[in-house]
Amino acid sequence: MKKRWICLFVENDIGVLARISGLFSGKSYNLNSLTVGTTEDETISRMTISLTSDDKTFEQIKKQLNRSVEVIKVIDFTDIAIHMKELMFVRINNCSYQDIDEVFKISKIFNISVIDYTPSTVLIESVQTENRNNDLITLLEKCYTNRIEFVRGGSVAIEALSIIDR
Repeated sequence: MKKRWICLFVENDIGVLARISGLFSGKSYNLNSLTVGTTEDETISRMTISLTSDDKTFEQIKKQLNRSVEVIKVIDFTDIAIHMKELMFVRINNCSYQDIDEVFKISKIFNISVIDYTPSTVLIESVQTENRNNDLITLLEKCYTNRIEFVRGGSVAIEALSIIDR
């Protein structure tokens, strides 16, 4: 089993997202994340899909997507150089002044933003790779046990212009 990413260009019509996600659920394929947004052409949307599968299943998925009428193009991002980021918000509750000070230090180290706070709660925003966000959650869970809430959006990705390390 391997983590995989697909980029789809699809028609920006009502029901396309439901049909694409239905294709996955109908075959019992599990999605790790799905992010959709319009492109520079308002009639076309771009989907970034993350899933975990073996080679055979992944090939089946790509073939089924290519057969879908609404799908314009399928790009396999799994083994190519890409830039990928995930949006995540984390709220840390029941903070002391020392906790808040520590969150501000962590935000500098992780290059994230404190976007809101009260005397007892801090809200941070992280736009990082999925792995970097995982590292941040691990640290915050150790420091602030049972006091954090997080919301993660799916990753978005684009092909790299030059060779990079992922």
